[in-house]
Amino acid sequence: MKRIKTAIVGASGYSGMELLRLLLGHPGVELTAVTSRQEAGRALAEVFPRFRGAAGAELAFIEPDPDAIAATGAQAAFLALPHGVAAEIARALLDRGLRVIDLSADFRLSDPAVYQEFYGHAHPAPDLLAEAVYGLPEIRAEEIKAARLVASPGCYPTSILLPLLPLLRGKLLDTASIVANSMSGVSGAGRKADVSLLFCECNESVRAYGLPKHRHLSEIEQELSLAAGHEVVISFLPHLVPVNAGIATTTTAKLCEGVSPDAIGAALEQAYAGAPFVRLLGKGGCADTKNVTRTNFIDIGWHHDARTGRIILTSAEDNLGKGAGGQAVQGFNLMFGFSGTDGLQNF
Repeated sequence: MKRIKTAIVGASGYSGMELLRLLLGHPGVELTAVTSRQEAGRALAEVFPRFRGAAGAELAFIEPDPDAIAATGAQAAFLALPHGVAAEIARALLDRGLRVIDLSADFRLSDPAVYQEFYGHAHPAPDLLAEAVYGLPEIRAEEIKAARLVASPGCYPTSILLPLLPLLRGKLLDTASIVANSMSGVSGAGRKADVSLLFCECNESVRAYGLPKHRHLSEIEQELSLAAGHEVVISFLPHLVPVNAGIATTTTAKLCEGVSPDAIGAALEQAYAGAPFVRLLGKGGCADTKNVTRTNFIDIGWHHDARTGRIILTSAEDNLGKGAGGQAVQGFNLMFGFSGTDGLQNF
């Protein structure tokens, strides 16, 4: 099997750690550069002892310098950086001939005005938005294959979009009635010092946050609107729960008039037939994070509430897996002609 020389920029955060875990074991990857300003000069195995003995764990962190990254021969780069920071280095790496998979929010939105509205500052590279591909592998595989720049979707959006997109394309749901409630593990907030994320602040506690306009709402509504063929505005209610990883989402919406509830299951089955990481639980199924953490799977179930005329969709994923690193590796596999499951088939 061919091996693609690959860099991870920002490899010391939680998403970076997940990328390391996956790419160190990927048969088609030769890891040539890992960057971290804080850890520069230290070996991977020293910073993350869990990787001791893995081929490539002797690689040392370097500063995130585009010339130094390109000098390693890297053909691809994963960017596990904060929004607003990723765009600058993405441009520099693209100019040096690398293909880029960005895990930040910098290239997920097609409209720079929407980016400024939700992220509070002007977009740092608006000219690149037109070529960036929103990287849901189950939805845009062909576009990802040809892309230089892939914007890997957020964790919350993935858990909401994959259940909803086939149903909106099929005109099955009243889009004005959509409400999405999500619960995320604490790792979703990133690896940083923050009093609100300390153990004693999060343990034995559940709270909503980011209301009423969480940043991920921007990409959720963008993609739902494209699927529906008209503007879609939803209510999105994220919650922090005291687990390390995992996202559970429950989305409700009314059926369009005249639509049979059985059309929901049929649309999901048709959309995801052959999709290796979408596991459909069928009518009556309730997705559970314990079945998806440390994997790249998303589980989807659904119910019909005859009393209210609402469809209830449940989904579960690992926010660091299918919601971040795993999904980015799926995109990488498409870009470089690997099997969709290479480096990812774990249970």
